[in-house]
Amino acid sequence: MEKHLSEMSLEELIREDGIPCSCGKVHRCGLRYYRAGEGAVRFLPEALEVRGRKHPMVVMDPNTEKAAGNKVREVLRNAGIPMKEFVFPEREGKMEPDEWAVGALTMAMDPSCDVVIAVGSGVINDCCKVLAHACGLPSMVVCTAPSMDGYCSNSASMIQNHLKVSLYNACPEAIIADTDILATAPDIMLQAGLGDMLAKYISVCEWRISHLIHGDPYCEEIAGMVRQCLKKIVAQADGLMKRDPEALKAVLEGLVISGISMAFAEISRPASGLEHYFSHLWEMQALQRGIPSALHGIQVGVGTLLVLWIYEHMLETETPDLSRAENAIKAFSPEAWEKQMWELFGSVTPTVLAIEKQTGKSTPEKHLARLSLIKKHWPEIQAIIREELPAREQVYTLMKKCGMPLYPADLELTLQDTRNALLGSREIRDKYLTSSLLWDLGLLDETADQLEDALRLEQRGAI
Repeated sequence: MEKHLSEMSLEELIREDGIPCSCGKVHRCGLRYYRAGEGAVRFLPEALEVRGRKHPMVVMDPNTEKAAGNKVREVLRNAGIPMKEFVFPEREGKMEPDEWAVGALTMAMDPSCDVVIAVGSGVINDCCKVLAHACGLPSMVVCTAPSMDGYCSNSASMIQNHLKVSLYNACPEAIIADTDILATAPDIMLQAGLGDMLAKYISVCEWRISHLIHGDPYCEEIAGMVRQCLKKIVAQADGLMKRDPEALKAVLEGLVISGISMAFAEISRPASGLEHYFSHLWEMQALQRGIPSALHGIQVGVGTLLVLWIYEHMLETETPDLSRAENAIKAFSPEAWEKQMWELFGSVTPTVLAIEKQTGKSTPEKHLARLSLIKKHWPEIQAIIREELPAREQVYTLMKKCGMPLYPADLELTLQDTRNALLGSREIRDKYLTSSLLWDLGLLDETADQLEDALRLEQRGAI
């Protein structure tokens, strides 16, 4: 490689012929057009022309319609571009990326359209990716908030059968980020974007560990690109909250590049770890109770502090007690495990049981094989944790300065909700997380107890 990925501009990263990498792969993403800055929505007709699209289906909700939808209509009308549109109806609570949302889009879809344009951020973007993929069409997005890193990912974070899943499809082929529009986003959306990026400390750390224990393919070039994005966004945090146009542009670009990392890796590992699974489980809990959950990035930020707490305590152990882990293997009871799943997941349990049946991740044979690798690589695992993770206090201070929620209680989540999220996190997908490592070491329940005690005692201070 002539340059490291972390040294390349966004325009270099999205070149159509891809980037040959030292990992042996040619990294590509589907993004072909990107414009950011003041008044950037004016480039939407150019994006359509460059990509040969003539009849867009424009999707928004009542909030994003006010923020950007009217500008999109005006720009397309002035350019003489016919459009169909769908505005999600006003709903009580926040909109969820579920079967209802995709079904409503599908029923409204005009078959004469040749591209789907999402006007929004997380949920709108994800639903449009799923719709476009199902229709065999490309998608584009006009960003309304620097609130998450999924704009350019090749996956959509959806709710399917009440379970949080990642559906792999394709990233948008064009992204328009108008800083005049981004500046109108409420504080909570800006904080959510920062929370989603702070998660990358955990995701890169876990990715390296899962490579050793679970065999997940790992690319240091992609990891370096994510670290650089994170560094840029942390440096711009003050300007972000002040809505400085250059900070908004820089942060959105960092979020887009983080999404490109997932497209390059063809998995979500570069950008998602246990902190995301806290959020996924909290969202599932809220769905079962019929109540709204906090924004994903806000929950992820709180989850990041929890996982940093776990790792700081993990580093206190020079050598894990392997006899304890071996005893856990001998004592494992499928019946007791299934009973716990019903307690944790309720009506969603059959889906969780099907995942275990398909993967067999809890079987003694697979557990023993992973434990052997943990024993072999433990010094390296400790070194990875020290290399990748900042002090918890450092992240806590940054989040507090930006006015972000810091504890589960700030999100009206109980100690039991947090305990259940940690215990259930390893069960909803075959992904090796920090909680998977704790489970393999026979420490998951004990760590859940300790975390619960720490939150109870120190809820009003830094955990």
